[in-house]
Amino acid sequence: MTITPEKKIYFLSDFHLGAPDHASSLERERKIVQFMDEIKDQAAEIFFVGDMFDFWYEYRTVVPKGFVRLLGKIGELSDAGIPMHFFVGNHDMWMKNYFQQEFNMPVYYAPEEFERNGKKILVGHGDGLGPGDHGYKRLKKVFRNPVSQFLFGIFPPMLGMGLANYMSRRSRAQTGTKEEVFLGEDKEWLVIYCKEKLKQKKTDFFVFGHRHLPIDFRLNESSRYINLGDWIHYFTYAVFDGADMELKSYTGMEHKIIRKG
Repeated sequence: MTITPEKKIYFLSDFHLGAPDHASSLERERKIVQFMDEIKDQAAEIFFVGDMFDFWYEYRTVVPKGFVRLLGKIGELSDAGIPMHFFVGNHDMWMKNYFQQEFNMPVYYAPEEFERNGKKILVGHGDGLGPGDHGYKRLKKVFRNPVSQFLFGIFPPMLGMGLANYMSRRSRAQTGTKEEVFLGEDKEWLVIYCKEKLKQKKTDFFVFGHRHLPIDFRLNESSRYINLGDWIHYFTYAVFDGADMELKSYTGMEHKIIRKG
């Protein structure tokens, strides 16, 4: 795909719709839909980089209640011919084929490289990458196991969704605000991951979510790590114009973006 000055690629992540309650989730959803409506004429492509929902499970014939405004807007943009991509996050990893069938949107379960206008862009949610966090990495293998997904699907939706939503809220409560502090170059595990990948292959932009902190970090003269932040506190997104990538806030929170290098 060739990007022209009139068209841009947009990257968004970590909406966590459904949390912490219906009212605040609905307010965020409306803001996200408004943003998508504003960019639809300029969007050559849109990447959703995980944790769109605070929890998602695709039953065979049951769709989780809610999110109709966002799903309707995605359907509208898909029908308008705008290519879109979805990367599963740790909160919506049990995505199957619903988005492919309804929106013609490919779903990715691991980081994927794209080339646009000669620039190499590695995109992924970011969970389980880099050093450490071995407990979560073991848990992720269990959750990604098809047997685990099948066994969860046996539960009636009311019981299964109730349990999952409780676990999601508990996980967020335990995390607190510690994710919102930049830990330093030698402790940020996605910075470490990007540096290791650069030893293997040249990449212009690494684009991840999961961290909930908007970060624009220069790895070297030609490579940058972009963390997309979230649409809970920062309402941040990245836009690629064919030559460069910029991290912005839809609600004027640019001063909260961590810029290094």
